[in-house]
Amino acid sequence: MAGFRLGSDDSEISQQSRAAPPDLVSDDDRSIAADSWSIKSDYGSTLDDDQRHADAAEDLSAANLRAPSEYSSDKEEPDAEGVTSMLGLQSYWDAAYADELANFREHGHTGEVWFGTNVMEVVSSWTKSLCIDISQGRTPNHDNNKSDPVEKGDKYLAGWSVLDIGTGNGLLLQALSKQGFSDLTGTDYSEGAIDLARSLADCDGLPNINFLVDDILETKLDRQFKLVVDKGTLDAIGLHPDGSIKRVMYWDSVSKLVAPGGLVVITSCNNTKDELVQEVESFNQRSVIQEHETSEDPPKFQYLSHVRTYPTFAFGGSVGSRVATVAFLRN
Repeated sequence: MAGFRLGSDDSEISQQSRAAPPDLVSDDDRSIAADSWSIKSDYGSTLDDDQRHADAAEDLSAANLRAPSEYSSDKEEPDAEGVTSMLGLQSYWDAAYADELANFREHGHTGEVWFGTNVMEVVSSWTKSLCIDISQGRTPNHDNNKSDPVEKGDKYLAGWSVLDIGTGNGLLLQALSKQGFSDLTGTDYSEGAIDLARSLADCDGLPNINFLVDDILETKLDRQFKLVVDKGTLDAIGLHPDGSIKRVMYWDSVSKLVAPGGLVVITSCNNTKDELVQEVESFNQRSVIQEHETSEDPPKFQYLSHVRTYPTFAFGGSVGSRVATVAFLRN
């Protein structure tokens, strides 16, 4: 699962105009009605489990925190229909990846590259540089998105286990593999996505990448990773009718999967860098309340860096980019 399908030529799409996505489905098997409020995971549990939702809602209320969609920003606020979409439903992704898998088997087509190839290449090379800097005890160079040759960085990257949340077709993990990362795992709640990712990796000679069916909101993973990446999954979660509550559940799960001293790198086309930072700060505040921590304890996550080389444009007196990639350090 990986957010919106943005190609490299979609320069007209902005983060500062969070309009409702176009109607991407019609009368085919992607039309969903009865199951739109009850999405089942592959483990038989329901994402809208009453208790988990009640806990998340209570956390928001107790901390007196706003949901991400309620953050004030310089963007025009969408109406209620604009913040939810078919892209927030597992049934949509199951159907989409079934189509892409069939297309790959019949014609050899790899399918969509979420956010475009250029963004994927920037994310993989920038993330590599960030991990090498941290491994060497250096403060990341925020303005340098170039990395050393792969052969120079291999010795530093060997210790970086990687988890791609909502891996979709797994192409981001392939890009990270080519950068020198070797301990790679991709998860997605859509079995069709995992079948496609495995097929593409095998076809490209990368059978070492581990792909698993797993739902980040109800993860069954029992290990931690040094690097967790997300390209569009948080976007899609936010488009579910219960997106605000599910985003709370998302951060609760992610915090358990990232090893201390590790990184979370999120790429989004539906949130600005500042909104992602604010969302993480809200999670940190909730954690203090839940775990009775003191103000002297370090926050669970802290902002580290963000990609500064994406094309920008001016709109309504503000400057923005259609994509944001932000890194957070797990304390």
